[in-house]
Amino acid sequence: MPKRMMQGTVVSDRNDKTVVVRVERITRHPVLKKTMRRSKRFHAHDAENKFKPGDLVIIQECAPHSRLKRWEVVGEGSKG
Repeated sequence: MPKRMMQGTVVSDRNDKTVVVRVERITRHPVLKKTMRRSKRFHAHDAENKFKPGDLVIIQECAPHSRLKRWEVVGEGSKG
């Protein structure tokens, strides 16, 4: 089974070897048909402490590193 991949923005790098990534998705309201932005935060493993807040990154699903970390950073994202 392929691993899920998502693109998001780093919002925190306070913890050692961990970044918090906000992933946004756009959905339509079921009744009003208005476009809405929904976001979710994921804790991801960053072994080299390379990424800082504001960076665009790609995260991939992985085996658990800790209680919250089920994702790891695989590279930099691209705008557009």
